[in-house]
Amino acid sequence: MAAAKEKELTIEEKLRLLWNLQQIDTKVDKIQILKGELPEEVRVLEDEIEGLSVRITNLQEEVAELNEEVSNRKNAKAMAKELISRYEKQQNSVKNNREFEALTKEIELQKLEIQLSDKKANDGAAKIEVKQALIDETEAKFKTREKDLKAKKKELDKIVEETEKEELELSKESEKASVKIETRLLGAYKRIRSAYRNGLAVVAVQRDSCGGCFSKIPLQRQAEVKTKKRIILCENCGRILVPTEFEEA
Repeated sequence: MAAAKEKELTIEEKLRLLWNLQQIDTKVDKIQILKGELPEEVRVLEDEIEGLSVRITNLQEEVAELNEEVSNRKNAKAMAKELISRYEKQQNSVKNNREFEALTKEIELQKLEIQLSDKKANDGAAKIEVKQALIDETEAKFKTREKDLKAKKKELDKIVEETEKEELELSKESEKASVKIETRLLGAYKRIRSAYRNGLAVVAVQRDSCGGCFSKIPLQRQAEVKTKKRIILCENCGRILVPTEFEEA
């Protein structure tokens, strides 16, 4: 015996199914919005903290190189002084003017080396001071961002914990409600939803206006919406219109 033909739904029944699905999906959207801002903030903070960490490491390496350069310059200065002392002693035992003048030139060269070493060491010390100030500033910012990240993660974890069960139940309700709607109509609903950031595809006529874009609905069109004899779209935004009574049900 052939199975009984499934009863065709009326337009009003189809509209009510779409309206109910919209209400469920809107609740899911609100949860996603609530969570959606925090994960982005967490990601931004994580990226910033990683960048600050790299900057601190680079600055510390630069300071280490500068410290080595300053140390080398101090060693060069000490060696130059030692050479000057040695050359001055040698001048006391030279046999002719040419040897004396040669030693004098060496002494002058070492004095220039001392001046150059002092300048380079002072320049290096000044750079170290600037970079150390940057390190201190960056480390302070790093600690602040870490504190912010910890707070954001805690807030996000709390929201996830509080909404996880509700979101799961709503998702199941959405799937269950979707099954009752014919494929073509469901596809249109999803396309309209995806076109708007607030996800509203089915809206009630409110104060003679579309509940989605708030444009005025002509009286004749409002009358057609109230009859629930066919599916009426907003001429401005393309959303599916339902009578105000749906909001009160």
